[in-house]
Amino acid sequence: MTDLPWSLRFPSTSPSDPAPGPAAVQRRWVDDVALVDWESGPFSGVRGPRQIAETGDDYLIVSVLGAGSAVFRQDGHDWLLRPGDALSWESRRPARVTAREPVVVRSLIVRSRLLDDAGCWMRMGEPARGPMPEMQLLRSYLDSLSTSLPQLSGAAVVAARNALLELGWGALQSASLPARREAVERYLESHLGDRGLSAEQVAAANSISVRTLTRLFSDAGATFTGVLRAKRIARVREELLTGDATIAALARRWGFVDSSHLNRRFRAVHGMSPQEYRGKGARTRDAPPSEPLEEI
Repeated sequence: MTDLPWSLRFPSTSPSDPAPGPAAVQRRWVDDVALVDWESGPFSGVRGPRQIAETGDDYLIVSVLGAGSAVFRQDGHDWLLRPGDALSWESRRPARVTAREPVVVRSLIVRSRLLDDAGCWMRMGEPARGPMPEMQLLRSYLDSLSTSLPQLSGAAVVAARNALLELGWGALQSASLPARREAVERYLESHLGDRGLSAEQVAAANSISVRTLTRLFSDAGATFTGVLRAKRIARVREELLTGDATIAALARRWGFVDSSHLNRRFRAVHGMSPQEYRGKGARTRDAPPSEPLEEI
């Protein structure tokens, strides 16, 4: 997939044929971003602790499949990549790749800290699929850049590098934002009782910046604090109707400062106090069933 350290195997095509030689690899530089073209027959590869230690720095890699298909595995995820798909992955994490047919891959290799400095908060995530307009634009730019790169002046190379980062960031963010928001929401659900839960803590736990966390919710017309508060109120509402815990106990259980804090937040949403809501629910449960209509 790239010229970073891998443990590779190139199986023979038949018992009588020798194993094919190593992949054809070409590296070019777009300022401080490496553009690597990889072409090979079927192969499998592993990046374990030894290969990670040999890498020497933390990189984010964006691999675009040009031909063939491959299965890429990292952090418990298996992604099937087809022509036109792009996947971002991290050099510091173990990885596996398997291609059972010839493949052509073009990869961008960027030091992670450069992306952070540029405000391009890319991390490992769901692949950007080929039919996406953003991916079509990125592939067209890569093809054009690959041809024109040797003729570019120094200033033009820097401009090309900046455009490349922006295009890659845009394509991958479009693909991965829904999946990342889903992961963040799962994290929130399991930490609603943490009274000091903050945007910084949630962002760090999900390997994203606070800026990206904010965008995950603002793109859906919401805010982090609003979603967190709504989830907590929902848990309290459920327990008011199904349990007998005191309001103070519910406040402690679901991350509110105290019962007064819970009362204010609950009343703002439901127009009544938690105790009133519980009483209304009890009256509804205890009400006799309505009389059936008589047949005429």
